[in-house]
Amino acid sequence: MLTNGLVRRLFQLYAGLALYGFSSAVLVRAGLGLEPWNVLHQGLAELTGLSIGVVLIILGAVVLLLWIPLRQRPGLGTVSNVVVIGIVMDGSLAVLPEAHTLAVQVPLLVVGVVLNGAATGLYIAARFGPGPRDGLMTGLHRRTGRSIRLIRTAVEITVVATGFALGGTIGVGTLLYAVSIGPLAQFFLRAFAVPTASGGSTVVATGSSQGAILRP
Repeated sequence: MLTNGLVRRLFQLYAGLALYGFSSAVLVRAGLGLEPWNVLHQGLAELTGLSIGVVLIILGAVVLLLWIPLRQRPGLGTVSNVVVIGIVMDGSLAVLPEAHTLAVQVPLLVVGVVLNGAATGLYIAARFGPGPRDGLMTGLHRRTGRSIRLIRTAVEITVVATGFALGGTIGVGTLLYAVSIGPLAQFFLRAFAVPTASGGSTVVATGSSQGAILRP
């Protein structure tokens, strides 16, 4: 039987993942630079001829396989992350027009980044498990003892460099995303915190996921 709390958490999970896919599509249409992992997804899409959403799903599944040696356990949010974001992103790109002037591109960029922060807060606060890329970083943190900040920086630099070499878009949007997504996600994590079963407190995210402000 679904309780009100569980219904709310499920709604937050899927609303957050759908919003993440939509916001990522907005950033693609802005054309001023993508978030690190989508630079790689876009580059691989250019290389393979697949849609960026399909590449996101495939790479997400591959990353999830890397959880096995790291002894990470996926949750409902992890599996849903692999599929929902890519489907919504492709669907959104099919209906969103391309932007050709800065007067349109800059507002799209700002809206995309803010919506992405809100999406991150929604799905993490639902507490159904991290995305596959987030879990890879936290798993490497536990196995190596290195800080999440160091691991995240190393992984994302590698991802951006590879994606750019393959034709992915980097620019001012990539920089804006890097410096703003942490504070935005932290704000929305608190805004969308789900009360615990006792109703006495709220939990936004625990352990390393909150500290890293990781993304799908």
